[in-house]
Amino acid sequence: MFGTVLLHSGTASAAVATISRSVDVKAAARDVWSLIGPFCAIKDWLPPVGQCIEDGKAPSTRILVTKDGKAAFVETQVARNEAEYSYSYKFLTSPLPVSNYTATIKVTAKANGASTITWERLLYARARAGEGRERSVARRL
Repeated sequence: MFGTVLLHSGTASAAVATISRSVDVKAAARDVWSLIGPFCAIKDWLPPVGQCIEDGKAPSTRILVTKDGKAAFVETQVARNEAEYSYSYKFLTSPLPVSNYTATIKVTAKANGASTITWERLLYARARAGEGRERSVARRL
């Protein structure tokens, strides 16, 4: 797995960050999608998530609760493409010092029955008082 973090100049109180992580797996894209594609499946592969509650509406909204129960995130799905094995979502509320957080999870088929999982996020990170934006963002990622 590899990750990329790009920071861009922003306003005095926020910096734009693009975060992308990808991993190649030895499994067909449709099989991988069947495991990670359901909106609440994130609880099965993202270690800090202990519980996911989905509202069952369209577009779907989920509440992610950390395993220690100390934090909750409310996210809504903004796009879904079953044929391309992808979905996008955004934060509605989050305990993190970010705004305009959007993310896309996608599975891409490769040769020999393998696939690549990509999780790309775009956000505006707010620095803590007395801490530079870049340091504040990097420390949390």
